Amino acid sequence: MDLNLRKAIKSNINGNSANDLEATIVDAIQSGEEKMLPGLGVLFEIYWENATEQDKQEVLDALEKAVQ
Repeated sequence: MDLNLRKAIKSNINGNSANDLEATIVDAIQSGEEKMLPGLGVLFEIYWENATEQDKQEVLDALEKAVQ
């Protein structure tokens, strides 16, 4: 069986509104379940692929501050 997790996650969130996406992110974080991490990773990957260089730098700066 060929399971493409990225494709399945993208299919599940296709057409979601900003509110839907926020609810997904908040739920994943609040639940603390490991199984939610791939979905967050795919969301981040989608963001990163579509972000400007300035957007990427802002995220990197925020992450750097957050992990210190």
